[in-house]
Amino acid sequence: MTTRTAFLAHCRTTLAGLRDEGRYREFAHLEKLAGRFPIYRWHGEGAGREVTVWSSNDYLGMGSHPAVLEAAHNAIAQHGAGAGGTRNISGTSPLHVALEAELAALHGKDSALLFGSGYIANVGALSAVLEALPGFHVFSDVKNHASMIAGMRGAKGVSRHIWQHNNLADLEAKLAAVPREAPKLIAFESVYSMDGDIAPIGAICDLADKYGAITYLDEVHAVGLYGASGGGIAERDGVAQRVDLIEGTLAKGFGVLGGYVAGNADVVDYIRSVAGGLIFTTALPPAVAGAALASVRTLRADGSRRAALAERGIALKAALDAAGLPRMPSASHIVPLWVGEAETCRRVARELLHKHNIYATPINYPTVPRGTERLRLCATPFHTDAMMAELVTALRAVLPTGLAMAAE
Repeated sequence: MTTRTAFLAHCRTTLAGLRDEGRYREFAHLEKLAGRFPIYRWHGEGAGREVTVWSSNDYLGMGSHPAVLEAAHNAIAQHGAGAGGTRNISGTSPLHVALEAELAALHGKDSALLFGSGYIANVGALSAVLEALPGFHVFSDVKNHASMIAGMRGAKGVSRHIWQHNNLADLEAKLAAVPREAPKLIAFESVYSMDGDIAPIGAICDLADKYGAITYLDEVHAVGLYGASGGGIAERDGVAQRVDLIEGTLAKGFGVLGGYVAGNADVVDYIRSVAGGLIFTTALPPAVAGAALASVRTLRADGSRRAALAERGIALKAALDAAGLPRMPSASHIVPLWVGEAETCRRVARELLHKHNIYATPINYPTVPRGTERLRLCATPFHTDAMMAELVTALRAVLPTGLAMAAE
């Protein structure tokens, strides 16, 4: 058997297994409609029909905000479509510089550094930091995002310690088992996107101080959404100054694209100088940088969408609870709905879309452990009470009897 034949056989066998388990990923062909969020056009059947999307990461609808759209148009008119190269060749513009300054100010840090995405930011920054000193030990929450895991695994000569999710006792035990003089980094998230729970940032910083560790906080699902100016959970809790490095995205709460890290000027400059994911990647296009800059500035100055997001999240949880539907506990805007089996989860999502014009993402292994499959919901400021009532009615119709029986 040739390598080509063996490789094709492996691909086909793997895909067949994913289909048999109900874990095969299908991308819904959804067309976002500017000015009508969260209404999309679904192109899965015929000419397409309009559906209500409940799983968008454009949490505040900033992707359609007039100021953001205007900034994108102006940037294209002034600078053209592309950045022209990597940051060190010809891809650093006044828009990039202004956006980095705005992000640093957002988090109360000396400096910030843009990357092509949040994933690239985590991989590039974590790998760079963990290779800075010999014998680094990294302490990673078991539910950290795949991009954080990739960054830790990509760093050479690093010892990884996985601590139980948000379990301070387990974290401290693992920190105490490592020599005090060894370099240490604690990596964790603020809002965990599949469960919707929140890390005790201040208490983790206490342990970092006690055991001589630095902290790396992923605020991807919190920036723009929490804190007086949208700086995330660390700002909300008054502990941002205690976190050494904050990583965020421009693609969720800010509604555009890109990732970044913010922290001490020398540390950020070090990452800028050695992170391959920055040095060898074309810079963000001017339209993206301009739109993101407008979004960050708008949300720093106006908290009305943050307030509306919080109110809509409370309303959605109340509606699901009143209907007896299997909502999982959540301390954030993310609202997971328990299903518990991969193929069933996929079927429920498919029937919501095909029969009820509702799109909700089915979440299966390996994103969540087997047996904890769920739908991931989020009520944005633009999801109305009527939309919530339609969602509840549809869920009662499509969920298995054992899960929906309390709603009868």
